[in-house]
Amino acid sequence: MPAVRVKYVIENPWRFVRQVFSGFRANQGFLLAGAVAYYTLLSIVPMFALILVLLSQFQDQQVLLEALHDYLVLVAPAQVDALIGQISLFLDNWRVVGVVGLLILLFFSSLAFTVLENAMSVIFFHRVAIKRRHFLVSAIIPYCYILLLAAGLLLVSAVSGSLNALGASVLTFMGHSWSFSGTEKAVIYVLGIVGEVLLLTSLYLVMPVGRLAVSHALVGGITAVLLWELTRHILVWYFSTLSLVNVVYGTFATAVIILLTLEAAATILLLGAQVIAEYERIGTTPAAPHGLQTL
Repeated sequence: MPAVRVKYVIENPWRFVRQVFSGFRANQGFLLAGAVAYYTLLSIVPMFALILVLLSQFQDQQVLLEALHDYLVLVAPAQVDALIGQISLFLDNWRVVGVVGLLILLFFSSLAFTVLENAMSVIFFHRVAIKRRHFLVSAIIPYCYILLLAAGLLLVSAVSGSLNALGASVLTFMGHSWSFSGTEKAVIYVLGIVGEVLLLTSLYLVMPVGRLAVSHALVGGITAVLLWELTRHILVWYFSTLSLVNVVYGTFATAVIILLTLEAAATILLLGAQVIAEYERIGTTPAAPHGLQTL
């Protein structure tokens, strides 16, 4: 079956692309992406604030904020400074929130993963129709990813600190000298891209019900990251040159820009899932139905 699917995609690439977009429309992909983006907007500040509260017990707060800035540039490039500013403000006053407040923030920080899992269940409806996941597993998954993001941020901050230390160093070999300055941003960027691929691949492995082939999830992860990198640069150019969002929305512009950026990211994330779903549907007789149909 894998050989048949690969042969089909190679011989009919444009037909497969049309099937992906047709399935995405049938599943109301843009509607699902809007829901994911909205709940991500609610979750992103409390989630990263809680992560930094936890990590600040082991690492310098400013170093963590700088590492988070480098990472959020890949996620919300147009308004990363506004996000960092709000997270930093929370970190300065997190003790006044109290235990109940932290529990509420913990709940809100998991909403995005819960809604994403529901959206994935629509796209991978052919899997959900066969087997459903226990609700306790669905409840635990978001917090596992929060811990995973915390570990990734700690790794990025450690690597960034090491590169800063090397920045002033000069390597001399056979009469030639090389400086390490300027390599920090490139290494952090590459780490961010690799981290994105691994994170999205893991999402495609875990979120759909049932066991998904690692190769399928990796194809979806690479596809989504490539599309997002292209979209991210377009969004940065658009919001910095042509956008009238500030004129139209005024004080609401920051929230609107972040929401639009997150919706573009959510659309690409779900589109990568649709690529995997359509790939799985190749050769099924009869073809597995789509999850969300409207008249």
